[in-house]
Amino acid sequence: MSGSDTPAVETSVRPEPVRQPGQTAGRPPLPDRLLYKVLYLNKLTVTFDGFKALDELTLDVEPGELRCIIGPNGAGKTTMMDVITGKTRPDHGTAWFGPKIDLLALTEPEIAQAGIGRKFQKPSVFEYLTVFENLELSLAGDKSFWKTLVARLSPAERDQIDRVLGIIGLADERKAPARTLSHGQKQWLEIGMLLMQEPELLLVDEPVAGMTPQETERTAELLLSLAGEHSIIVVEHDMDFVRSIAKQVTVLHEGRVLSEGDMDYVQNDPRVIEVYLGA
Repeated sequence: MSGSDTPAVETSVRPEPVRQPGQTAGRPPLPDRLLYKVLYLNKLTVTFDGFKALDELTLDVEPGELRCIIGPNGAGKTTMMDVITGKTRPDHGTAWFGPKIDLLALTEPEIAQAGIGRKFQKPSVFEYLTVFENLELSLAGDKSFWKTLVARLSPAERDQIDRVLGIIGLADERKAPARTLSHGQKQWLEIGMLLMQEPELLLVDEPVAGMTPQETERTAELLLSLAGEHSIIVVEHDMDFVRSIAKQVTVLHEGRVLSEGDMDYVQNDPRVIEVYLGA
């Protein structure tokens, strides 16, 4: 009788397959000192045709932190984000999202469902739908496009869309087709589309490229307002923008962390000046 009871006990404590894949066979557990990090990358190596895009990259991010990643072209910034989101698999290393989620055990859709959202440099919105409809589709999750168009929103869903419209500053444009928005507004709309999924971690790639000074300032305010409730990783080349938002900056070079600290520290690091900022 006791033997028949044992499997039932084991089943009841088994981790959920998507939210807690950290028990994957052969994957070392997260060290105790890193249990409270929202993201931990350890010795990630990615090689393309003999070129090391990542070379034992190790870094971690605190919950609610806004981290800026800078570095020259080819430093590994995009590859790092590709690994985090499941687009690229490393040759070796580990990647943890929180203490229990082994990112290397998940597919791209599973990683998105686990709470990681990514915004690419070029905004990707539905140009011929309104701002409101873009957010509505993002709220829909796994619903089909056509089913979403005929579905009725609940009061809670409408409240969520209204809340996000206020956050991204597009409440007055809610009925405007996305194609009529400025470049900056499209960037904000795409951030809003990610927020509809309620991600814990946001990856944002060069958010102010091509923006006016006013749009750049507004984007800084937006990202700062999101930090705390969300953890955010921003990859950016605009040093003035980075200085306006970052408390912690990581400099990548040749697939490794070259320097890390506040903006004043990395800006005066001779190694960073040599390979990136110039004399």
